[in-house]
Amino acid sequence: MSSQWLSLLRLRSFRYRLMVAAVVCLLLPTLITLAVYNMLTKDAMKQEAVTQSQQKLELVDGYVSNLFNYMFYIANNVQLDSEMNRIMKAIASGKTYEGASAEYDRYLDRMKIMNKIENMTVVGDKAYVTILLKDGTNFANYSFDEYDPSLFREEPWFAQLNGLSGLQSFWPGATPTVFDSDKGRSPYQLSIARALRGDSVNPYGYVIVTILETKVSDIFRKIELEQETMLLGSEDHILSHPDAKRVGEIFPYATLASEQSDPHILQIENEDYLMAWHTNSLTGWKLVSLTPYDRAVFKLNVIFKRVFTFQLVSFCLFMVLLLYLLGKFTRPLVRLGRVAETVQRGNLEVRSGIRGEDEIGYLGQSFDLMLDKVKETIGEITKTQVRKRKAELAMLQAQINPHFLFNVLNSIRMKVLRKGDSESAEMISSLSKLLRMTISQDKGVIPLHEEVDLAIDYVRLMNMRQKEKVELTLDLSPLSLTALVPRFCLQPIIENALIHGFSQQAGLMTISASEAEGGYQITVSDSGQGIEKGKLERLRYKLGAGALEKLEQGAAGEEEGETGALPGKFSGIGLVNVYERMGITYGERFQMTIDSDIGQGTVITLYIPKQVVDSDG
Repeated sequence: MSSQWLSLLRLRSFRYRLMVAAVVCLLLPTLITLAVYNMLTKDAMKQEAVTQSQQKLELVDGYVSNLFNYMFYIANNVQLDSEMNRIMKAIASGKTYEGASAEYDRYLDRMKIMNKIENMTVVGDKAYVTILLKDGTNFANYSFDEYDPSLFREEPWFAQLNGLSGLQSFWPGATPTVFDSDKGRSPYQLSIARALRGDSVNPYGYVIVTILETKVSDIFRKIELEQETMLLGSEDHILSHPDAKRVGEIFPYATLASEQSDPHILQIENEDYLMAWHTNSLTGWKLVSLTPYDRAVFKLNVIFKRVFTFQLVSFCLFMVLLLYLLGKFTRPLVRLGRVAETVQRGNLEVRSGIRGEDEIGYLGQSFDLMLDKVKETIGEITKTQVRKRKAELAMLQAQINPHFLFNVLNSIRMKVLRKGDSESAEMISSLSKLLRMTISQDKGVIPLHEEVDLAIDYVRLMNMRQKEKVELTLDLSPLSLTALVPRFCLQPIIENALIHGFSQQAGLMTISASEAEGGYQITVSDSGQGIEKGKLERLRYKLGAGALEKLEQGAAGEEEGETGALPGKFSGIGLVNVYERMGITYGERFQMTIDSDIGQGTVITLYIPKQVVDSDG
């Protein structure tokens, strides 16, 4: 029988096999799930009921803990407040108030303590704070007419406070309410007590913080009606209960729960109850809740039945929908397979036309793009070869034309030199060097000595075109001559000095270079007329934030005014371009400063770090 099914699957298409496999993979686990469902439902409902009951109790514990932490916080503040302790120690030690201001001083000390107590209790639930000093002095945030604080000393638990040390606290449990105004609405109260000690072993006072029991039982009343919640003391005495009459009773089922195999299920008068408990970490008291088991699992049981019905109906609907979607989703795959067969036969014009945002749509689009790319690649091969041959011819031509120009200039220089005009021959030689350096694009950076030679030729040419000559002096350390710098990094600076600094006047210009910390320092100074203060500030701005703005606006080219750009072959590069090129080459470590005064000339200093730079420029 199984072999017949396997042979039937082999004869069908991929779509059919995919549908059968999907149905089988869904049907088998569904049937197994439904069979096991009834077995696990009971335990699941019980576990869920226990978990929910425990979570509710932990939520209640959070609110109750906040109350106890609030009381603990007040006791800590009283014990740790340095000013209060200083005043109370002095009073407990028999401090005497003398002089005309004795009563005022006594009143002032008392008000300081009272104000601090009021500030501790101004935010949060109402709490009664009582401070008893060993000399009989008492402080409280309630009226002494309502309750005499010294009566706390007569409580049976008060003597136990002397055995406490440090920040140890004593929780007396539920005691009858002592405040007259609150006895009617809360018969019981809860307190925390602590001994106040200074440097001595014996306490100099005691602090007692009290809240009404209804603060806790009100929290219990907010829980669902069918759940009974209570607070138990160390001996299973009920400390707080929604029914105030139950306070003080012994909870009879704590021992019974520990004796049963399942401590969460109790039988009380032939009825099962769900019991949960949680121990408060601060007081050691125990929160306990009792819920009728039928009520606890009623909602869960209804939910499980509804889920079972929904699962059965949805499975049938889902099966029909799955078969329809599988057929629809796999239809593009069948079409894509047919297109692939057509392409295999050599037809590159066919396209699948499958589009979409899923993987199949992406596959169809990629397949069509691949066919387009193959077709374009075949067409581009011939064009690429033609362009490659044209580029090779252009490169050869680009090499021939400058070479021819330099040969002609050299021939002119030799002819002029033979006629005895050495000055013109020198001018032609300098021009030839400048042209060769300008046209040559094979190197983006050159050694500093080559850049200095270029500057010398440029000054020589500029001196030939003006009446007054500028003298150029060099002060270069041997190690700095090998430093790599971008081409034409000094020429714009020298051009700026010749055009704007000297203005056709004679003068002295100096190029110096030396080793600096981690790099080299290059200085170009002139004895020209200098730069006005306002123009100097604008120029410094352009060499800082302004350089980036001009680069973003496409204006990183010629600089006007202070940059000293001139129209011509070797002008218009600008100081901003020099700053940007050096910054790109050397990064943030590059520095450029300009100092100038009217009539005192200009000094431009470049700092370049020692590092490997990109020689391709």
